Amino acid sequence: MSRTPTTLDASTLRTQRTILLSTRKRDGSWVSTPVSIVVDDDGRLYFRTYDAAGKYKRLRNFPQVRVAPATTLRGVRPDRPWTARRAASGETTRRVPARSWRPSIPCLHRRLVPWLHRRKGWTTVHYELTLDD
Repeated sequence: MSRTPTTLDASTLRTQRTILLSTRKRDGSWVSTPVSIVVDDDGRLYFRTYDAAGKYKRLRNFPQVRVAPATTLRGVRPDRPWTARRAASGETTRRVPARSWRPSIPCLHRRLVPWLHRRKGWTTVHYELTLDD
């Protein structure tokens, strides 16, 4: 049985491939979705989504998010506030090698996701997660 860390920060999440990202809706309720993350050498966390996703639309209105490890255990609660900032075009390309985005399921992240985004006409959007002090 794996132990869930009590405090979440970039060093704790470095070993995670997927996190549970909670974004806030206009009515104040929270929506949790799993996202794949990558941590660069400076400890910055990044995730990506597409421009038609609900989380993208919610992040435009409320950049404050909650982060928890993606685990099968119930009752995991995020303990510190985070902010999601849309990364500038090309920023993640400079900071994070492309091979880092596909460590867990190469076929999915290397072929299927980019193909689906192109086929649907979606734009891939990258976000940086920062821990609020």
